[in-house]
Amino acid sequence: MRKKLVILLSITLLLFTQCTNKQEVKQTADMKNITEQTVKKVQNALIAKAGIENKDLIERGVAHAASLWRASDGSESEFEVFCTENYIIDNAEKQIIFEKISKNFESLWGHGNKIMLDMNENMHLENGPYHNIDAMFAAYSPSAHFADDFYANKIAFVIALNYPPFSLDEKNELGKNWTNLQWAFARLGDVFTARVPANLSQAISQAATDADIYISEYNIYMGHLLNGKGEKLFPEDMVLLSHWNLRDEIKSNYANKEVGLEKQDMIYTVMKHIIGQSIPEKVINSGAYDWNPITNKVFENGTEIQLASEPDTRYQQIINNFKALKATDSYYTDYNTFIKRSFSGEKEIPQEEVEKLFDQYLSSPVAKQVGQLISKRLGRDLRPYDIWYDGFKARSSISEESLNAITEKKYPNAKALEADLDEILVKLGWSKERAELLASKISVDPARGSGHAWGAQMKSEKAHLRTRISGKGMNYKGYNIAIHEFGHNVEQTISLNDVEYYMLNGVPNTAFTEATAFIFQKRDLQLLGINDPNPDKAYFETIDLYWQVFEIMGVSMVDMNVWKWLYENPDATATQLKEAVIRISKEVWNKYYAEIYGVKDEPILAIYTHMISNPLYLANYSFGHLIDFQIENYIAGKNFPSEVDRIWSIGRLTPDAWMQKAVGESISIKPMIEATEEALKHIN
Repeated sequence: MRKKLVILLSITLLLFTQCTNKQEVKQTADMKNITEQTVKKVQNALIAKAGIENKDLIERGVAHAASLWRASDGSESEFEVFCTENYIIDNAEKQIIFEKISKNFESLWGHGNKIMLDMNENMHLENGPYHNIDAMFAAYSPSAHFADDFYANKIAFVIALNYPPFSLDEKNELGKNWTNLQWAFARLGDVFTARVPANLSQAISQAATDADIYISEYNIYMGHLLNGKGEKLFPEDMVLLSHWNLRDEIKSNYANKEVGLEKQDMIYTVMKHIIGQSIPEKVINSGAYDWNPITNKVFENGTEIQLASEPDTRYQQIINNFKALKATDSYYTDYNTFIKRSFSGEKEIPQEEVEKLFDQYLSSPVAKQVGQLISKRLGRDLRPYDIWYDGFKARSSISEESLNAITEKKYPNAKALEADLDEILVKLGWSKERAELLASKISVDPARGSGHAWGAQMKSEKAHLRTRISGKGMNYKGYNIAIHEFGHNVEQTISLNDVEYYMLNGVPNTAFTEATAFIFQKRDLQLLGINDPNPDKAYFETIDLYWQVFEIMGVSMVDMNVWKWLYENPDATATQLKEAVIRISKEVWNKYYAEIYGVKDEPILAIYTHMISNPLYLANYSFGHLIDFQIENYIAGKNFPSEVDRIWSIGRLTPDAWMQKAVGESISIKPMIEATEEALKHIN
């Protein structure tokens, strides 16, 4: 959900590949000061000393250490001496050193994570109004100088020499026969792979923080929206954060047979104003004016006034992120664009493969059949926002008011939810003892935004579930999101505390923690004691999941193509980017959706806030759903908590290796499409 601060470790590792010499000329790997002749000399000397059986690791380690060594680290002769004195020949000693490093990294990263948590508290939690000092502290990165220190004290080179990194292809192939210890060695090798100046990483942190603040304050005061008759359709106190809450309000109105359609149309009109930046700037995060989004007219005390539109601020945030991230490109040898770092690096799935997989899914003829079914159930032609059609879920037949009454009474505040976490786990099948243990490692906090899950990075700390709760208590939308976030927290807790080695803590990428969140989220009504007696429930759930993936893959296609465009147009202005985003979103719509919906040139796929504050994250949701589906199929009929405990304690292997261990097959679109085809046979 949203930015998902569960990716903190990946961010932290990125920050650890830095140096802080601000005067340093940008260097690529071939600008090191160690010659190939010296590299070969050191390799041969170590092979002679350690034995030919260690040839591959020695060659790999020496070459990698040399690629990171700069003139400031010492001369070539000093490099030779360093390698000779610090190469670890004995395997038992190598494991001892590894365990010492792991213990210390857990302390460093864990406390660094805690500092970031504290520095961001006033930005993320409902602690009253912002002050400039809050944003300044939030932008601070305690990890920014870590790698500078570790290159200076040579620990980084000890790691590079003895625990070198492996490419993604090598991990997938060699990893088939690796022990957990070998995987842990490889993950340690991933820590120091490039030297990026700390000032550039601090700029990345600043741009991300600025975008977060911009997004967290992008509220629409729904009680001040007017329809064509000057009527207000929404409660006076309803304030919705874009895009999450706006989308969820569209979903909730499928059960409203009176004014639901009009409310949905109005919300989509608001979205189009946000995308096109024609929204009056002063109606954002303000209830001082009444706004008719249909005519785009603004009223103050009943009198029409003129307000300026938002000046493409939305797209300036993307540009700021792009420039900060692009500035580090030349410091990476293989992953020399943010696109490559995000996919082949962080997600460990090449972007080209992702796009090909998504194209195959989006092009499947089953989409048209599902669209026809939805149109039939609605009794009308599809509208663009029906990408969020929510009528297959059990809750769609239950009024939002009824659900709100249940959740607001049950969870009047964050502490009430925290006190109930162990009972939620018991309802899902965990023993009381295990449930209490897991729940004791999770804290619930009142969020300023839509909510997120922030995992711990050391076993002595807690994961944090941030959820938005009004003065009336937690409404159903907030509860649904909170259960999603709780799924993240459970994964974070298991994958930190139950893995064999600390360096394996976590999951392959954030798509995998999204899978856990989805597995929990879909059980939200069950946890409230609400069951759907419909014998076709399983079929409807499959079709619903298919439709969710069909939507989010399209959004991700927009995200990927926007970043390709940015690299092709690095000097673009915010206005030029806005035009490009709208054009790309329409192109994706026309390619995959127009035939199904019967309308062309819709920009709805550009509304997602992730593109503003968390670039190239959206693909994780699609993979998360695919993984979720495969896991659900695998654990059907098995003990749910036992399988969750087993699967999420596998550790941070590559996606393919993890899936093979978890469910015995690679990530695939085939199971979901085939299941959807089968479900349609039963429903139609």
